Amino acid sequence: MAMSSILNTDDIKKALDAFAVADSFNHKKFFEMVGLKTKSFDEVKKVFLVLDADNSGFIEEEELKFVLKGFARDGRDLTDKETKEFLRAADKDGDGKIGVDEFASLVKE
Repeated sequence: MAMSSILNTDDIKKALDAFAVADSFNHKKFFEMVGLKTKSFDEVKKVFLVLDADNSGFIEEEELKFVLKGFARDGRDLTDKETKEFLRAADKDGDGKIGVDEFASLVKE
């Protein structure tokens, strides 16, 4: 499933452009810019499933590094610092990965 079937392509491009510089990524602003904050749980879950590249039911740290590429192929990789901050913000139960409920909660923050 393509992100463009869930979110507006122009919004995705604007958000990716806004965070094109390394160490500039802010998940709260990004989710707001792509329009994810206003989506239903089911739509947020669809986005989660796209980002869960290995279909494990979780977004692990390695997948998180490529999260922007999940929104568009030309998205940049997150830096190690951004990846760790993103994981820390989302991983409420401390298991080192992000489940769908944790992801949905993070999006709605």
